[in-house]
Amino acid sequence: MRGVETGRPAPSGDARRAHGASATEWEDGAMVVVEEVPAVPAVLVVEDDAPTRTFLAENLIADRFAPMSATSAEEAMAVLARSAPDIAVIDAGLPGVSGLDLIDAIRAGGAGGWNPAMPVLVMSGSAGPHAAVRAMERGADDFVPKPFHYPELLARVGNALRRSRGEAVGDALRVGTLSIDRRSRRVTVSGRLVSLSAKEYGLLVALAREPLRVHTKEELLRDVWGYRGAARTRTVDSHASRLRLKLAEGSCGERWIGNVWGVRRCPPRRPAPPLRFWKSA
Repeated sequence: MRGVETGRPAPSGDARRAHGASATEWEDGAMVVVEEVPAVPAVLVVEDDAPTRTFLAENLIADRFAPMSATSAEEAMAVLARSAPDIAVIDAGLPGVSGLDLIDAIRAGGAGGWNPAMPVLVMSGSAGPHAAVRAMERGADDFVPKPFHYPELLARVGNALRRSRGEAVGDALRVGTLSIDRRSRRVTVSGRLVSLSAKEYGLLVALAREPLRVHTKEELLRDVWGYRGAARTRTVDSHASRLRLKLAEGSCGERWIGNVWGVRRCPPRRPAPPLRFWKSA
């Protein structure tokens, strides 16, 4: 359904999309991560109106996003079957299967590689409060009425991505369905309260601040436990094991924390795997 207020000039035709890359080198037979540049966020745009769809794709490219376009819910599911976008922007008034029904399918998961908890922003020509409430009840993370103002939509996309990646929003830290209120030290997964010890909470916050990065045990011992030098201890392993179990119990078995072998900064003689925080699909 059509409706756009640009609020900005159209981008030039040669706007390019950037690609993420990581640089590695080898030290004593072990791979050491030197630098990692995050990939450009992929945005699935599901919109049946061609001018609106083209406008969004061109502007998202100019703003360093990688758009994937679909004209219907069926096309969107075909895209999801072969790719994993970081966020979806969906028109509620799609022909045939509605945008809200598409949200149900996304949240249900499937054989594709997409994340069922990825952020979803709904656009709708119905601007009343009931339309927004219905979208949120079906699993939308945000709602934008049409005709929309592009800078506002862009800001909402950025905020949703920051929340999904665990970046701070006020006193809250969010990664997918995990929420950490740093003021009250309250942790929930899918709305369920998770009871943690002081060090388990500190370990979770350290990992959730940068959920896409591999954290070495030396870093965690320094940042969470205050160690100032090398130490031979299993305290990170034991706390991570208990934390992993508690998060899984709160989220019906979802895996949130895992060990990553072979990637480390300064490989000790008998290396232990660093920790990685993730939300499994």
